[in-house]
Amino acid sequence: MKKNSLLQKAKKLRDNGVNILDIEKLEIRGNLECGKDVFIETNVIVEGNVYLGDYVTIRSNTIIIDSSINNHTEIKSNSLIRNSIISENCIIGPYSRLRSGTKIANNSQIGTFVEIKKSTIGSGCKINHMAFIGDAILGDDVIIGAGTITCNHDGNDTQQTIIHSGSYIGSNVNLIAPIVIEENAIIGAGSTITENAPKNKLTLSRSKQVTIGNRDKTKSK
Repeated sequence: MKKNSLLQKAKKLRDNGVNILDIEKLEIRGNLECGKDVFIETNVIVEGNVYLGDYVTIRSNTIIIDSSINNHTEIKSNSLIRNSIISENCIIGPYSRLRSGTKIANNSQIGTFVEIKKSTIGSGCKINHMAFIGDAILGDDVIIGAGTITCNHDGNDTQQTIIHSGSYIGSNVNLIAPIVIEENAIIGAGSTITENAPKNKLTLSRSKQVTIGNRDKTKSK
């Protein structure tokens, strides 16, 4: 009975013009509202109340829970989206996780193995590889390098990171919250930043590289 009910929901969407690759591999466990020319691939699960705007594409093995995904946005494969709002012309995934309270503005990209928690992402932002953004506010056109994390918990409470518009955060950066990165700031790769970074300047924090001794590759007899 349950399987038949899920199938009927998928058939109804297809009859209303939604392009579903395989109606037997779409599970609608709540309510799904779709705009025009929506395309849904296989093994997609929808829970709660979900809205898909016009020309939205949902790739395979994606789970969407109580979220709104607006016009011309693509959710790539193996992504998990919960209680989030994604605006127009965004690309999410593959393998992205958007946790509750996430809001993403127009024309932003959230890439592979990126996790975002309770954060607001401005328009035109790029967070393309292996990053964690938690309890943060990003302005417009912010770029986050691979391996960057907002260190948002001090052991007792969550703390906020604010990154103003036009800032560039290099790879493998730790931002120790609470912290503010001012407009058009650059944070050098490999830095651990504990104090606010001024606008229009490069800020970095690295230990000095040291080379010690000679490496003897000969084996002891």
